[in-house]
Amino acid sequence: MRTVTAITIAAIFLLSPELSPAADTARVVVRENAIREQCRFFAPVKVKIRYNDLLTILSKSGDWYKVRFKGVSGCVHKSAIEEKSFKLGGGFASQGQTPSRDEVSLAGKGFNPQVEASYKGSHPELDFRTVEAIEHFQVSSEALSEFLKDGGLSEP
Repeated sequence: MRTVTAITIAAIFLLSPELSPAADTARVVVRENAIREQCRFFAPVKVKIRYNDLLTILSKSGDWYKVRFKGVSGCVHKSAIEEKSFKLGGGFASQGQTPSRDEVSLAGKGFNPQVEASYKGSHPELDFRTVEAIEHFQVSSEALSEFLKDGGLSEP
């Protein structure tokens, strides 16, 4: 009887990602992305995700991951995440400072405000206003779907 109970409990933990102690996780490594209803680029968005958000990986299929974030399950492309965790501590903790989520994520990519300032300083001829404007430009899912349809394009 105890053996059957132990096997049942073990099966529940192994088959349920929410309960599994060894669930794989990934961090978002782009400024903003989305968890989508289906594993395709222009599928409806279920929830927005941002730099350094921690996602639970439920499964993998090709270039797409089925993930869970804040109770919402859906698909995210591999280009938006990295199966790696960041550990805070060391010098920051001893100085009473805590890095922001953006700083942690950018540091993981090797880019931070100091690197950006250095690059801008060494390239004064470059105008970054256009880049900054593009970063704030947003297109709704509906407008994007209409653009694809009107242009006779298919989803990648």
